Amino acid sequence: MSRTRRLLGVYASLGRTYRAWAPTLLALATIVFIPLGLIDALLHGVDTSSLNVTEGFKAAALIGAMVAVTASSLFGEVFFSGAIAASLTHPEDEEQPSFLDLARHISYGTLIAVDIIYVAIVVVGLVALIVPGLLLFVYLSLAGPVVELEKRGVWDGFARSFRLVRGNFWMVAGVLAPVEVIGTAINDAAVGAAHHLLGHGLLAAWVGETVGNIVTAPVAAVAIVLLTLDLIRHRDGVAPELKRRPAAAPA
Repeated sequence: MSRTRRLLGVYASLGRTYRAWAPTLLALATIVFIPLGLIDALLHGVDTSSLNVTEGFKAAALIGAMVAVTASSLFGEVFFSGAIAASLTHPEDEEQPSFLDLARHISYGTLIAVDIIYVAIVVVGLVALIVPGLLLFVYLSLAGPVVELEKRGVWDGFARSFRLVRGNFWMVAGVLAPVEVIGTAINDAAVGAAHHLLGHGLLAAWVGETVGNIVTAPVAAVAIVLLTLDLIRHRDGVAPELKRRPAAAPA
């Protein structure tokens, strides 16, 4: 099967999976992104033009603010994609996993470490030069799901992500780029709507960032998990099975 057909298959599976798991996905996103939305709001509220410093320091502050905003937008995505990987491939036989079940299966420490390191690596790559940052963003993007799906360590997860993406770069970018671009546009619209309704304070920014992330993050996470499963299956011949929600019992 060609990469184009596999890519289209990932998008088709994304729609089916999201529809089936929407309540769980949205509930998980709410738990994760309410606190992270506050961090995003605080970082996006930085006004470097008001700093009473020299132009050189202003430029450095502007770069620092841009790095902080980039980091805040990425932070949580790796952790969340790992949590979604745990929920979609939960080992309990044909039962809807509870939040307690999911909590027991998530590798918190490893995912948080992967998340922080991933953000740091991508930000350093973007500051050094845009192209290395984008390459690192794509090649290391599957580390979160890999950690949960295959129970790997931090650095082994990054190495596995690199191996899976190698030879499939444009296929992975074909999933990540539209998801990130559309997600950013929706987040910006949510923030704008919140400011229109609630004013221009911290609360409005927090509500906008949180709502935007809750709407977009589940779609991005499911896309990355499905892409990871496809690449594992293509490389190794077998991959963890995607769990289907059980059909409703007849009356």
